[in-house]
Amino acid sequence: MADGAGPIPPDADLDCARELLDAERAAATAAISALTRDFDGIVEATSSAATDDEHDPEGATIAFERAQVMSLLERARGRLADVDLALARIADGSYGTCERCGEPIGAGRLAARPAARTCIRCATAA
Repeated sequence: MADGAGPIPPDADLDCARELLDAERAAATAAISALTRDFDGIVEATSSAATDDEHDPEGATIAFERAQVMSLLERARGRLADVDLALARIADGSYGTCERCGEPIGAGRLAARPAARTCIRCATAA
């Protein structure tokens, strides 16, 4: 098999996959909430001060902090979207099938990355 760990059997325990995905979804949602609060705090803290990112010595730090939090927030939102897609694939019966080649995704890969959409071969070819 492409992943070396064998495909998930047709009667695979999708309940386990759902549990892993639900836990990952909860973690991503919590991260999004925390990062949104962080970002709002940065914006609020700088709204009352007239900071000029270019000329204020603190401006560059604030701009970096804001950009860093936004980047982490986008990554967490992407993770949540991947998890939601995996849950939809469980519902429609396509979970465990590579989106690129149509071959089964190995059970080991799905255990490590429950939201994986491609087999190892296709993931390393990208």
